[in-house]
Amino acid sequence: MEGTLPKEILYEVSAKRFEYTYESLWKTIRLFLLEEKGIECNSPMDCFKSLYAVGLIDERYSEEIPRIVRMRNRVVHIYDFSLAEEVFVFVKDKVIPTFEAIIGRIRESCKG
Repeated sequence: MEGTLPKEILYEVSAKRFEYTYESLWKTIRLFLLEEKGIECNSPMDCFKSLYAVGLIDERYSEEIPRIVRMRNRVVHIYDFSLAEEVFVFVKDKVIPTFEAIIGRIRESCKG
């Protein structure tokens, strides 16, 4: 089909985009917590935990965060199609809703 990517490329690009977005988000959280809440954190998990502690991660996403962190660590070692496919599905089903919720809460907090 014209205009569509083969699955292999789509999955690889999605995994890379997840990796970049994850890095940008946790560093944004780190800066937000430091500037807005006076909380210092130095690792992704520490920052997500701190954001949860100040009430900006909904309880329903609290179980997804450790899974997202683990998946991010796996992404840097994608060598086969099955893992790329697993990442694609996980990002679509779990990461996007979680990240959208976090970004929305940060955005609300900055307006308030």
